[in-house]
Amino acid sequence: MTLPAKGSVPVWTGKRAPAMLRLIEFSVPREQAVAFSRARLRVTWDNRSQPSIDAPIALFYGTGTLYNRTNKEFLVKGFPNVIQYEGDRVHLRCYFPMPFFRSARIELAGTGDSAIAGVKWSIRYAPFKDPANHVGYFHATYQDHASPRRGLDLVLLDTKNTEGGGDWSGQFVGTSFIFSHDAVLNTLEGDPRFFFDDSQTPQGQGTGTEEWGGGGDYWGALNMTLPFAGHPVGAKSAKEAVSAEDKIESAYRFLLADLMPFGRNAVIRLEHGGTNESDQHYEIVTYWYGLPAPSLVKTDELAVGDQASEQQHRYSSPEASAPYEITSRYEWGVDTLKGEEIYPAHTDRGRTTKTASEFTVKVDPRNLGVMLRRKLDYSFPNQRAEVYVSDAKAQKGDWKPAGIWYLAGSNTCVFSYPPDRNELGATQHVVQTSNRRFRDDEFLIPRDLTKGRSAIRVRVKFTPLQIPLFPGRPVPELAWSEMHYTAYSFVMPNFKLK
Repeated sequence: MTLPAKGSVPVWTGKRAPAMLRLIEFSVPREQAVAFSRARLRVTWDNRSQPSIDAPIALFYGTGTLYNRTNKEFLVKGFPNVIQYEGDRVHLRCYFPMPFFRSARIELAGTGDSAIAGVKWSIRYAPFKDPANHVGYFHATYQDHASPRRGLDLVLLDTKNTEGGGDWSGQFVGTSFIFSHDAVLNTLEGDPRFFFDDSQTPQGQGTGTEEWGGGGDYWGALNMTLPFAGHPVGAKSAKEAVSAEDKIESAYRFLLADLMPFGRNAVIRLEHGGTNESDQHYEIVTYWYGLPAPSLVKTDELAVGDQASEQQHRYSSPEASAPYEITSRYEWGVDTLKGEEIYPAHTDRGRTTKTASEFTVKVDPRNLGVMLRRKLDYSFPNQRAEVYVSDAKAQKGDWKPAGIWYLAGSNTCVFSYPPDRNELGATQHVVQTSNRRFRDDEFLIPRDLTKGRSAIRVRVKFTPLQIPLFPGRPVPELAWSEMHYTAYSFVMPNFKLK
């Protein structure tokens, strides 16, 4: 086929459904590769109102550009995505499984510069026989952050605002991203932060963008490609770049065995620079599976310290502290940047206990287990408790053990940074306490303790650990902190084709 300079052209429409795509392959003449980089791939499942894949084709396949400085055979040699230079052609292959249930429509849109002749494509698919709500549509969501906002993370994906919004259940499976168009590497000091299912604390947070892409110290400024991570393109510096295409720096990270599930929503964010101060032009494709129906349903919330809420949930903790307020923040980015407040503090209240608390929460009778989330004061270290569950209707609690709820550490940490970075020098203990005292933490209650019940009684028994921050330092006050308990029920997604 010939890809026109403007407008889109249909590639393939699949109507033998339900089916699972197993390969989407394109190839172009080698001399057309750079021009083809910005072609747009769009894939729409089951006649949905918006495409679930809508991204620049090179970035979708794992690289910021198809410019191949050193004429390598493989620009990307990943497990799910491959870009191979073979003879006079360049082959782009994607092996991510992609289910659909009625139809699939694949299109290419031109780059706006000139037509590209000699584009070839190949599709491989097979019948799919399992129920539709056992899998998710494959998505590749593209975001173009040409001018990042100072102080604020880049939002790579927020499923609450994607493809019509609402609740989604699925899995986050990776990213492919351009982090500079000017061969600037130090923008990689930004951390990735991942939030799932309403959590205000990131359940995943990295130490820098280059580690997310599989290489410390900016990969030594070298290009590399591995099955699940890589830095396929980009010169060592702007000075050493031989063209504008050579200044495009990109990286990828694929998650398969380590995919990150969510049952309600996902927010994938990335710092640009160490404190969100970089002005580099980022472009990101986020890979994820999802169905537009929740598999995690919020069913109840107890506000500890609120008299009406405590009475409603039959909260009992005879030796708990009186309700107290704190004004603090969650563990996000910098509080202020160049005098501007970025993340304001907020006030909340709760209690602490050194014995036990009991309360009742509603759950969905169809549940396949329950997730209990606790908002807490993280200034109390190593919070550990035994959790027991009984039927809320029982007159006397027939308590069954559900497990140990343990959150290591606190907002006080210790590190050693010897003079002259002498790792064999004298030990130092530098103690720092963060002003971030709010934290969300989750505990999973197994199905055999919740199945068929519309409410459960929960008992949390504090079992402290006398562990000092480092040998010889006094152990601070220990307590179990509770500000909010929120109950979510796991269910099968109620997904039906319209």
